[in-house]
Amino acid sequence: MDNKRKLESFEMWIWRRMMKISWREHRKNEDVLREVEEERNLNVIKGRQKNWIGHVLKGEEGLLREVMEGRYHQGKRARGRRRRKVILDDLRANKSYMELKRLVQDRGRWRRYNPLKDLTIDRTLDDDNSL
Repeated sequence: MDNKRKLESFEMWIWRRMMKISWREHRKNEDVLREVEEERNLNVIKGRQKNWIGHVLKGEEGLLREVMEGRYHQGKRARGRRRRKVILDDLRANKSYMELKRLVQDRGRWRRYNPLKDLTIDRTLDDDNSL
């Protein structure tokens, strides 16, 4: 089971406990979320990551941008397993770094860009909101 599904399961478990919903009621996750009037935490996190990356890429040249573009490196390589670039991983799922950089420059297109559209976990809420 991957981390996203674990987080989603934990989130729903918490909501069900808070609302005192028994597992015997067989209520759909979407119904529970609609009842508590909340959005999935993963959607909120991805949205905030998108806003942050747009802010950084649109800004002036600086250390943070240099690091993100891989132009700044100092010291020795760290030991052990390499860290994943969590922030860019999902955003770059379908786009290269240069495509993202160009997309950020056009504010309208950047606001319409939805990095979550291909994630199966997030589709359930999108389908229900269209009703």
